[in-house]
Amino acid sequence: MGDKGTAIAAWRRVPRSIWAIGFVSFFMDISSEMIHALLPLYMVGVLGTSTLAVGIIEGIAEATAAITKVFSGALSDWLGKRKMLMALGYGVAALTKPIFPLAPHVGFLVAARFVDRMGKGIRGAPRDALITDITPPDLRGAAFGLRQSLDTAGALLGPLLAILFMALFSENFTLVFWIAVVPAFLSAGLAIFAVEDPKHDGDQHKVRTPLSRKELAKLGATYWWVVIVGSAFTLARFSEAFLVLKAQDIGLSIALVPSIMVVMNVAYFLSAYPVGALSDRMNRLSLLITGLLLLLAADLVLAFASGLVGLVIGATLWGLHMGFTQGLLATLVADTAPPTLRGTAFGMFNLVTGVALLIASVIAGALWDSIGPTSTFIGGAIFTLLTLLGLLPLRHRIGMTHKNRK
Repeated sequence: MGDKGTAIAAWRRVPRSIWAIGFVSFFMDISSEMIHALLPLYMVGVLGTSTLAVGIIEGIAEATAAITKVFSGALSDWLGKRKMLMALGYGVAALTKPIFPLAPHVGFLVAARFVDRMGKGIRGAPRDALITDITPPDLRGAAFGLRQSLDTAGALLGPLLAILFMALFSENFTLVFWIAVVPAFLSAGLAIFAVEDPKHDGDQHKVRTPLSRKELAKLGATYWWVVIVGSAFTLARFSEAFLVLKAQDIGLSIALVPSIMVVMNVAYFLSAYPVGALSDRMNRLSLLITGLLLLLAADLVLAFASGLVGLVIGATLWGLHMGFTQGLLATLVADTAPPTLRGTAFGMFNLVTGVALLIASVIAGALWDSIGPTSTFIGGAIFTLLTLLGLLPLRHRIGMTHKNRK
């Protein structure tokens, strides 16, 4: 009862611009997930792309976003204009959406995916730094959890709408891709007109050379431990595209395959905000370790799932893992980064974890093509277990309780 009351009280205190940022994420994720839920099937089933190629494309696309985040984050520290860069990133992503229904062959889809992820990269670090700037320290977990929950609500509705429209329009991929354009432009409009930039005194949030060795050294040892932890988590978790392919592998129809993302995102949505609010009152790394245990269970269930029940259980566990980890990793970066280097800190974190995702997705695709789907999830379980064993000794080094945060 106490934890529930704490979560509700924190919800009411979250600044208005955090809600606006949350709905910006909500609409963009509806659009992105409508496309993302169908794209692996479209590429493999319609265009004849290999599963390994899907893994490589997904990994490189996310790595592209991560690399872009470094420079956009550093630029936001240099300019002190976080909202401007965030809005630019959402605008770029919105402009790529019409390319998906217009693409005549896979090359255009790959290019659109990369530019879309560049938009994600441009907005990501400035947005997270902006959330940190706006939010009081005792509400950071709740603020990041709220944004993650609204983001995930969009990611939940996206596949649901994809299923609905695929059924209504006789599995017409092109038409569904066109419908996905609308929420993307709503998102960009909200980013421009509904989010306010906090006012700072003088040059408080400007850094002359944020990517210099001198400035990076100011990030501190605890921050770099957070980067190591985030990288380990990402190596243990490959792209969700493989959940979609697993659903197809067990025999779900093309129209129903996106339902696996719906199941995952329901669990993600329901857990992200409560876990974020709870993390404002306890050790955050302990909650992250719980998230790893959930991922280990998800990998093992999905490795041996041969029917709908196993698939649903595995997707639910995967979604709970996401709810326990994604918002908290961002909150740990916010806790440990100096105020004048927050954009750079989020950018560097996303660069390193993006490279880790590239490695994980390529390995997952190679295992799937060479051995089979079971090996992909068994490999994930092994790496998750190794990551878990490596993180246990660190639980007192980072992830402080709320009493120690600044």
